[in-house]
Amino acid sequence: MFGVSRRRLNIWLVNLALVVICIFALIPVVTTVVISFKGERDIIRKPPNFLPCDTPTSAFDPTACRWSVEGYQRVLSPKPSAGGLLPYALTGNIVRVYIPNSFLYATSTALIVVSLAGMSGYAFSRYRFRGRQALLFSILAITGVPLLTNLLALYQMGVVIRKAQLPFYDDRLFLVAVYTGFFLPLSVWIAKGFFDAIPRELEEAAVIDGCSPFGALWRISMPLALPGLMAVFLLTFVNVWNEFIAGYLLIAKNEFKPAMFGLYEFLGQNIINLQVVAAACILIALPIVVLFIFARRSFFAAMVEGAIKG
Repeated sequence: MFGVSRRRLNIWLVNLALVVICIFALIPVVTTVVISFKGERDIIRKPPNFLPCDTPTSAFDPTACRWSVEGYQRVLSPKPSAGGLLPYALTGNIVRVYIPNSFLYATSTALIVVSLAGMSGYAFSRYRFRGRQALLFSILAITGVPLLTNLLALYQMGVVIRKAQLPFYDDRLFLVAVYTGFFLPLSVWIAKGFFDAIPRELEEAAVIDGCSPFGALWRISMPLALPGLMAVFLLTFVNVWNEFIAGYLLIAKNEFKPAMFGLYEFLGQNIINLQVVAAACILIALPIVVLFIFARRSFFAAMVEGAIKG
């Protein structure tokens, strides 16, 4: 009886700790959402109030809440459009320029990293060759080098290539190459771990049944490693989406810069309009939230499978 009670107590303590951690993690998010729906009058008032639902006679009256979409209107800048699919066109730079740029960089980098990490991880997992361990440890060592320490050299490299006026050069391609080189090493190790968890006997049985080595990889190993590759894709996508300094320094034209630069620029223009800045933050974070909502099962399955088999 004492053992059962102690086990139940441990479960309650763990759940309580998780609830407390989630509350602390959600406080900034909830605060940002609430601020984004406040009006300017409720933003600058002193003393501040968390919810704009007070009246002269009551500290909180749900029927008197003064919610506002002013911040979103200033970020989205909707204008009437006669020839489009929608009656309004969103003309704000964040949704028209910067978020599509970030989506392009994040998607391109994530797809390239998944492809290269999948092939490299499979090779390191299945084949033994001279220098394998040294190469693996070298890749692992590269992951400890911060991107910031290489930015000066990368910036000078970009300037030199830009001055050379190569016909195929584009700052966007250069930035995707930089992101790929920075996020690929760790992804190789992640992919290798998932391929290590797949028994070799499955591929050998497929080869005996007449499947080619590439066919065994494509039909047997890749589907089993798909949760791990999905985790690599999501991690790379989120890291590229949230990256600021490389996109700020390595891109010359503002119309090619990512969403984090757009938020930085927007912050300088609206430093006193916190509801506008909060609305911009919500709109930039929204694609990541939607992506994790749709891919959460694959991501959590990969994490659990890696924890159990790794």
